[in-house]
Formats: sequence, C-alpha cells, structure tokens
Amino acid sequence: MSEAFVATQAPEALASGASGARQFWRRLRAQRAAAVAAGVVALLVLVALAAPLLTALEGQDPFTYHPALIDSARGGVPVGSLGGVSADHWLGVEPQTGRDLFARLVYGARVSLGVAFSATVIQVLLGLVVGVAAALGGGWIDQVLSRVTDIIVALPLMIMSLALLAIVPQSFPRPVLVTLVIGFIAWGTIAKIVRAQTLTLKGLDYVAAARLSGWGAWRIARRELLPGLAAPVITYASILIPVNISTEAALSFLGVGVKPPTPSWGQMLTAADVWYQAAPQYLLLPAGSLFVTVLALTVLGDGVRTALDPRAASRLGVGTGRRRAAVTATAATQTTATGTGTAKTKGESA
Repeated sequence: MSEAFVATQAPEALASGASGARQFWRRLRAQRAAAVAAGVVALLVLVALAAPLLTALEGQDPFTYHPALIDSARGGVPVGSLGGVSADHWLGVEPQTGRDLFARLVYGARVSLGVAFSATVIQVLLGLVVGVAAALGGGWIDQVLSRVTDIIVALPLMIMSLALLAIVPQSFPRPVLVTLVIGFIAWGTIAKIVRAQTLTLKGLDYVAAARLSGWGAWRIARRELLPGLAAPVITYASILIPVNISTEAALSFLGVGVKPPTPSWGQMLTAADVWYQAAPQYLLLPAGSLFVTVLALTVLGDGVRTALDPRAASRLGVGTGRRRAAVTATAATQTTATGTGTAKTKGESA
C-alpha cells in the first residue's frame, strides 16, 4: 500500500475517531452512577482549585493558630459545640492548634488530588514510552525493557516509598517528592498493558501498510498505535488515580509523606487518630473526604471502562439496571422468536 493511499485514509480515521468519541460520551452519560461520580469528582477538583478563594470568603487560612479557641485545661479541645463551628470557622478548628479546619481540608484536597493526578501522568507517560519501545524494538531491546519492567512490578511500592522518603533531605518539597516516588515506582503494570496491546496492533493491516510505505517507528507509534492504545490507557489511568490518592494518604499517615504545616488529608488523619472521642469531626472530615473521593473515582473508572468496551458489564454492578433489563428483554424476545420459528417449522414439516 502506498503512502498516498494511507494518507487518503486519514480523514476517514479521524471521522471514525470523532464518532467513537461521541459514542463514548453517550455511553458514559447513560450510566447514572458514573455520571454522578463524574459530578462529584468535578466538584472536588473545583474545590481544590478554588481553595484560596473559598478560604478568603471564610476569612481564614490553613496556617494561622488560634489559641483563644482552644481549651488548654481540657488538653487542647476546641471551645464551643461541634468542635468550634461558628460563622468564622465553618467546620470548626483543630485541637491543640486552633487552625481552621475548613481551610486545611480544602487545601489538603489540593495536595492529595494534585499528587495523585501528577503521579498518574508520570506513570502513564513512562508506561507508554517503555511499552511501545519494547513492542516496536523487539529483540534485545524488548528483552531488556521487559526485564526492567518485571523488576519494577515486583518492587513493593509502600516499602520502597518509605525507604526513599526517609533518606531524602527534609528541605526537599514533600508533595513533589511523594509525586515523583509514586510515579517512578508504580509504572510497571501499565507498561506491560501497553506492550501487550502494541504487539496486538502491530499485526493489523493498517500498521503493516504504514510500515511498508516507509514510515518510521515514531510516526507509526504516533499516528497508528496511540489511537488504539487510548482505550486501555485511559481505563487503567482512571483506576490508578484513586490508588495513588490512597498511597499518598497512607504515606502521610505513616509520617514520611507530606509534613506539617502543609495540609494533607493523610497528614490530618495522622494527627486526628488520638482525637476521635474528644473531637470526632477532626477525624471524620478528612476520612470522609478520602472515602468519597476514592469511591467516586472508582465508580467513574468502572464507568469509563464500560463505556470504552460496551460488551463488558460493570464490575461494580451500579447504575446498570436499565441496561440489564434491556439485555434481559432482548434475550427473552430472541428466545421467543426462536421458539416460534421452531414451532412453525415443525408444523410445516408435519
């Protein structure tokens, strides 16, 4: 196949891609649970981005101490009901420090979500580069990159993260460090997925035609392979984000992640574990925020996977009642039609 013929197929491919994107969004919107989860995620991202504006409206910041709002005679419990909730402090204040809890919660969303999304981007980029290079390189290149990927996959993420974060100087910005550690340790699985998918795509006719037309490996990867890799990469990335949020929270909870006074949901849980009886909101607010965020991202990831592959049923079984009913009705109709046709055939034979 000549390069001219391949070029003439580009508009059709683009049109097909545009149609596929519209079908994807239509399938995603049809899943009620995924649509609600997407709205929750969008709201959380908006809150994280608008943290300075929200705290300015409240008139507080996440770093200022308010000793007057703490009852030192009772061990640092906030003064007032519900942990010191008032018009000036919408969610109350922290025990012992008196720092505004709402300000630290919304700024903590910036750190937790920022670390998770940034680490996911690093993992996806590394996985794409290594996976595509291994599949297209073949021979000793594939062998070397595959063995390196196996080593990365075998490394225990939490143990390696604890070791690296413990030896790095405290002067290094902790959110950046946690992002780099998670991103550069946990890219092995997506590299394996990309390599396997690339090997499958290499055998297709349009990739062989591009190779015969004289296209280089980079051009083939960019023009022919990346569109085919979009679905599995997007699906796995949507799963990685809640995993990375949980990892950042666990590292901060263990004391090697984000350090005070920088707010983080995991770091807030570290300080709140001894206050669950005297000031339960101090524990429940960051824990609840983590739970809602991870749940919403997990449901959204499952919805993305189902929308990209409509033949796959939702693993979570949420928001698919209408689809199951439709599938059941269709199957019943086909069974009835088959039975009727069989009965007619037997009657005619008789």
